[in-house]
Amino acid sequence: MAFLECRFFSAVLGRAVSMNAIIPQNKDKKDLKILYLLHGLSDDASIWFRRTSIERYTDAYNMLVIMPDGGRSFYTDAIAGDNYWTFISRELPEVVKDIFNVTPVRENSYAAGLSMGGYGALKLALRTPENFTAAAGLSSATDIKARFRAADSASWRPELKRIFGSSKQLAARDNDLFVLAEKAVASGKKLPKILSICGDEDFMIRDNRRFNKFMKDTGYPEFYSYERPGVHNWIFWDRYIQDVLKFFHDNTLPE
Repeated sequence: MAFLECRFFSAVLGRAVSMNAIIPQNKDKKDLKILYLLHGLSDDASIWFRRTSIERYTDAYNMLVIMPDGGRSFYTDAIAGDNYWTFISRELPEVVKDIFNVTPVRENSYAAGLSMGGYGALKLALRTPENFTAAAGLSSATDIKARFRAADSASWRPELKRIFGSSKQLAARDNDLFVLAEKAVASGKKLPKILSICGDEDFMIRDNRRFNKFMKDTGYPEFYSYERPGVHNWIFWDRYIQDVLKFFHDNTLPE
């Protein structure tokens, strides 16, 4: 495996940005899978590599892992700020195509992330289902409306308002995962498989339970959710990103 630190100019963001990448060596690039692996609110492009054994885990798979820097953006075109949704969903795949000489298509593209990054990965799957074959969220921020109301969100509620406006604007701007899931099911499109895993003592567990029930009640096909012992930390994410990779590689579900 090769680990690359990349810096490039983003026309969408109007500035230089960074991403880290893990790419297989001495393997057939014809069947190369592309995983967009998204970080959480307080992290950056380096965090998955620094806090997990992601390079070792992906060595078993023919997978290019792209870890972009998403700032504190919730991977969203902000009301007052940068257009990170446009960057992550449109510009980044083109950059990956140019730099790594690969062609991102639905059949070889996957998205995963933790917390804020889980929200971003699920939004990629639900809002652009034609671009991904599967997605996964770990400890995902599934219910942004609930985050607006939550007492533990008080310190960053102004940030939520800067990004999303208000909770009433979420659906209209295609940032409400519940509404996006409903639209996706009604669209009749082929939808990505989705895996959601959250710790049973995670502060996001109630949000995840609401979302999981909604997905099942809505009839989203091939949606799988699991609760496992754990909290919102890297011990949990390092353990369960391995289940995510197995799910992406051969559709193996957690035991």
